[in-house]
Parts: sequence; structure tokens; C-alpha cells
Amino acid sequence: MSDFGMEKISFYDQIDRNKRNSYLLIFFIFIILIGFAWIIAQIYDPGLTFIILILAIIFSIFYTWGTYNYSDRIALASVNAVPADDPKYKHLRNQVEGLALAAGLPTPRVYVMPSQDINAFATGKDPEHSVICVTTGALEKLNNSELEGVLAHEMTHIANYDIRFVTLVAVMVGIVAIASEIFLRSMWFSRGGRRGKGNALILILGIILAILAPIIVRLVQLSISRKREFMADAGAVQLTRYPGGLISALEKIKAAYAGGAKTKVNPAVAPMFFADPIRKRMVNMFNTHPPIDERIKILRAM
Repeated sequence: MSDFGMEKISFYDQIDRNKRNSYLLIFFIFIILIGFAWIIAQIYDPGLTFIILILAIIFSIFYTWGTYNYSDRIALASVNAVPADDPKYKHLRNQVEGLALAAGLPTPRVYVMPSQDINAFATGKDPEHSVICVTTGALEKLNNSELEGVLAHEMTHIANYDIRFVTLVAVMVGIVAIASEIFLRSMWFSRGGRRGKGNALILILGIILAILAPIIVRLVQLSISRKREFMADAGAVQLTRYPGGLISALEKIKAAYAGGAKTKVNPAVAPMFFADPIRKRMVNMFNTHPPIDERIKILRAM
């Protein structure tokens, strides 16, 4: 048992568990997509089903391809980040370089975001094109070990190819959403599909699934995002061998965010941040990040 009443866990076990859960959730989305395609096939001709899926795949791939390849530019521009070239950021650049060396990765480009909030994020399509961005608030309010823990968390996102993984999930979610929209619109214009051929129960089930599927896969997507945050926390401990710095940083963020974030962030890039930059009062299933208290509890047990 740890000093905090929780059974001692290994960061290796935490990483393996969250990897396994993430892939299971992706498999769940895939099953929903296949089930949805089967129901459409029962209502319409099978050939139309393939057309719907092909159109959904084309739209999703083009959209996510652009986002994936230019994610770093989009994210940095949206938060007005600037390169950390100033001599006063030399220590930050050295920390990033040291962690990259320890992780066996190319050194990411380093940027600074003008914000008094304590936060950071990583982006880029692969380690060779990666970026780590830190807020000025993090540089001013975190001590050396705390900042190192946050940077190690972001370095783990890069090492795990999380941008690529999240993009794959986004493609699958996009396919479901577009297929659902096309199906519902086709139902409206065709007034029920193949009259006399389709089973009424299947038809009703198809409509219900078309409405609920995008919501379900979105919730799964958010769940995967939270799993990846737990993985990055465990990876940061693996990289620094010191969970105390990350715990202390999270405690400072919790206190600082109690009254809400000081800087507005586009919701599209919010999932990329170390801590959720958008204050929410919704239940946890709708959040992109796990609760800070839960993250701290797990880190203390490592």
C-alpha cells in the first residue's frame, strides 16, 4: 500500500492498461460502424450502403488529413504562440532537449504561449515534426521539477504518437457522423426507403442508431482522450522517475483554475493541453481530460 491508502501501482502497468483500454474503445467504435452499415443494408440496397460509407470515408480522410498535417501550425496560430528563441527561454529549451535525449526522440521545436494560466501542449504529426508549447504562466509559476514533469508529460504524447492515434479515432468518428447524417437525410427524402421490403423494426432501429451513434462514438472518443492523458502521466513518471514534480504541478493548476481559466482557448485545440483549459460543469464523461484529483491519486500510488 502507498502512503495515501491506495495500492501501489507500477507506471508500466498503468501505461499497458491504458493502451489496452484505448484499443478496446477503438474496436468498439469499429463495431458500431459495422453494425450501422449492416442496418443500412437491410433498409436499402447493399450497393447504396457502400456508396454511403465511401463518401463518409472520403470526406473524413480529406478533413483529418489536412488537420493532421497542419495541426502544429493551426494550434500555434490559434493561441498566438511564438518561438522560444529569446535568451530568457534558454533553460526551457535545455529542459526540452534533455528530456528528448532521455526519451530517445528528436528535440521538438519549443514555443511559448502568452497566458497567465499554467498549461502546455504538444503537437505535430510525428516526433520529427513535433512541437512543445508552454504558457508564460507555467514558466513563471512552476519550479524546475514541476515544469520538468509537465514537459515530460508532453514528451510522452509525442513518443506515443498520440496525434496520429487521435487522428485515426477522429476519422472513425467522422465516418459514423457523416454516414448518420446521410442516412437520416435519405430517409426524409425517400420516405422510408424500400417500401414493403424493409422490416419496420429494423427501420426504427436504424433511425435510433443514426441519431445515437454519433453521440456514442463522441463519448468514446472523449474516453480515449482521457485514457491517453493517464498514459502520458505514467510516461512522465517513467521518464523523470519522480512523480512529485507532476503532482505538485497539477495541484497548482487545480488551485489556479478554481476560478476559471484566464485565457480563452478554441475548443478544437483544448484536448491537446496538459490540463483542460476550458472550465466545465458537466459530468466527467463529456470532458476531454480526467479529473485532476484522479490524476493526482494515481500518480501518488506510483
